[in-house]
Amino acid sequence: MIDIRLSNLPLNGLRAFEAAARHLSFRDAADELAVTPAAISHQIKGLEARLGVQLFERQTRAIALTEAGFLLLPETSQGFQTLQKALARLSVQRDDQTLTITSSPSMAARWLLPRLGRLEQRHPELEIRISATNDLVDLERGDADAGLRFGSGRYPGLHVDFLAQVDLFPVCAPDLPSADKPLNEPADLAHHLLLHDDSWAMDRDMIPGWDMWLRTMRVAGIDVSRGVRFDNAMLTLQAATLGRGVALATTDLAMTDLDTGTLIRPFEGHDAMEVDLGIYFVCAHRALERPAVMALRTWVLDEFNRSGEADQPGSPQP
Repeated sequence: MIDIRLSNLPLNGLRAFEAAARHLSFRDAADELAVTPAAISHQIKGLEARLGVQLFERQTRAIALTEAGFLLLPETSQGFQTLQKALARLSVQRDDQTLTITSSPSMAARWLLPRLGRLEQRHPELEIRISATNDLVDLERGDADAGLRFGSGRYPGLHVDFLAQVDLFPVCAPDLPSADKPLNEPADLAHHLLLHDDSWAMDRDMIPGWDMWLRTMRVAGIDVSRGVRFDNAMLTLQAATLGRGVALATTDLAMTDLDTGTLIRPFEGHDAMEVDLGIYFVCAHRALERPAVMALRTWVLDEFNRSGEADQPGSPQP
């Protein structure tokens, strides 16, 4: 009598059988398991010898399951699926301190990166990965653990924390205004090149741009279709620092340049337009069950609270 207890069966043979039975192909099973078709055939023959039954009918260009193969396949497949789920749970536990944060490139470069040192100091156990993209990442699916988003705050199915409102104001290089082309009041923009940031991934009627800012300031007669257009907020500001024209900026994007003097606010004091959009921390509801995500959320909220007066963020994030 052949002993067919699981402890006496070759695991590689069972894996080879399950893959070959699903594909009905030794070659496809070999591709899946990263071995040769000959290795698959050898492992299955070894399993058949241990079981004392034939699992496949081997034809010239195909294989088919025998009655014994049909009996063995369902529970074998279910067993490997259960094992894979257990390994996935183990992987999540192992990687619980690894967090992927998604944000726009501008938010990542101008707000998140300069503050990472404080996050590392508070939580040295966390391993942070930053996904800088203007694409809307599916947090519910787990493509990232949390995100910093610019928008209306309406994100169905997600946990949402309001972080800050957004103010938009003009900036330019300090040597751009001149005697013949001053920038004393918004109407003077008629004599300067406008720099446009088209990275705001919102409905066209809601894009905060020069037309909206000029209407808010009650300035008419300026052609907002002229100027240079960019699809990246940082490129827009870089053009402004090079003296190419006047750009609209938010505090978090322009803070460093304003502090160093490479950019100025020519109309400071009466130049800020509050945008009916904000910055939000978002994540899947189940993500808050992870202590690492809760630690990140608390840190983000603290950072926005501490910088609310001086450097309140507001970069474009779809």
